[in-house]
Amino acid sequence: CVRLAAWIFLLLLPGLSDGGKLLVVPMDGSHWLSMRQVVEKLTERGHEVVVVIPEVSWQMGMTQAYTVKTYPVSFTLEELDGAFHEYVHSHLKGLPFPQNALALYNSSIAVFNVFFSHCKDLFRNRELMQYLNQSDFDALLTDPISLCGAIVANYFSLPFIFFMRGFPCGLHYTATQCPNPLSYVPRLFTFNSDRMTFFQRVENALVALLELGYCNGFYAEAMKFSSEVLQRDVSLLDLLTSASIWLLRFDYVLEYVRPVMPNMIFVGGINCVQKKPLSKVRSFSPDYTFSNEIGFFQIAHKESSYDLNTAKFRNVSYSNLSKLFLIFWVFLFFNHKTPITHLNNWVT
Repeated sequence: CVRLAAWIFLLLLPGLSDGGKLLVVPMDGSHWLSMRQVVEKLTERGHEVVVVIPEVSWQMGMTQAYTVKTYPVSFTLEELDGAFHEYVHSHLKGLPFPQNALALYNSSIAVFNVFFSHCKDLFRNRELMQYLNQSDFDALLTDPISLCGAIVANYFSLPFIFFMRGFPCGLHYTATQCPNPLSYVPRLFTFNSDRMTFFQRVENALVALLELGYCNGFYAEAMKFSSEVLQRDVSLLDLLTSASIWLLRFDYVLEYVRPVMPNMIFVGGINCVQKKPLSKVRSFSPDYTFSNEIGFFQIAHKESSYDLNTAKFRNVSYSNLSKLFLIFWVFLFFNHKTPITHLNNWVT
C-alpha cells in the first residue's frame, strides 16, 4: 500500500505526469481577468495551454506563462471603448421599465456585435485555424457569453467547458434543463428580488415570455455566423447544450437556490485570496441520532466549542438520500444566526 501511494504521489506531481492539451478562447474584460488565474494554474500543473486572443483588446496580452496566438481584427480600440461607454451609460440613465429594458437591450446588442466581430476575424485567419486544427487539443475552455468558443469547439469537434459568472435570459439553466420558477427567480431587467408581490410576478411572467425572442435577437448575428461556419442550421440552445461542463463562478446559496445538473459545478470564490481556516468557534453543536425503526430524528443539541475541521455527524445512516437532506436542513437551522432567505423561500 505504501509503494502504491508513493507511485500515485509521483504521478500527481506537476511535470512528472502527462498533462492535457487545452485550447482557451476567452472573453475580454473582467471575464478574462477571472479566467486568467485558472489558466495560469493549469499551466503550473503541467498542462499545455494555448490561448487565442485578438490583437486589439483591453486586458489580454502576451505572457511567458502559456502559449498565446494572436490574430488581426477589423475593429479599433477606440471603437471598442466607444461601444462599451455607451453600454455603461445606458445603465446610468435611470429610466423606468420598460424604457430601461429597451435602452439596455440596444446598447447590449451594439457592444456584443463589436465583441463578436473578432470571432469572424478568427475564422477568416486560415493560417491560425489550420494551426488549431492540427494541434490535437483535448478540450476547449471558454466563456459562453460571446459564443465564439462554443462555435470553435463545435467546428473542431472538441469537448468544451464553460467558465462563467452569468448569462442573459437564464440560458445556463434553460440549456441544462434546470428549474427556473417564475414566482421565485426574477427575470433580467425587472430588478425584482426573490420576494415579489403579485403584480411583480405578473411582470416577471411577461418578461419571461419575451426572453426567448430577446436572446434570439441578441445572438442573431452569432447564430447566423455559426450556421454558415458549421454548414447546418444551428439554434442558440444547440450550441449551449453540447457543453461538457459548466463551471459557475458564483455561490449556490446566494444565487436563487435550485436543483442543478451533475455537470454544473459551483466554483464561487475561486479568485479570492486564500485565508487561514477558522480553528474554533462558539456555536451550537447538534448531536444527531437516527432511529431506523420509527423513522424520525431525535435531535439533542447543547452549546459547546468544537473544531470546524473535525466536526462530524454521529450515528447517521447515509443510505437514504431523503435522510441526508433532512440532516442538511437541521444543520443549517442550528448553525446559522440569521435565516437563509433563499433556501427558505425555495422550500416553502
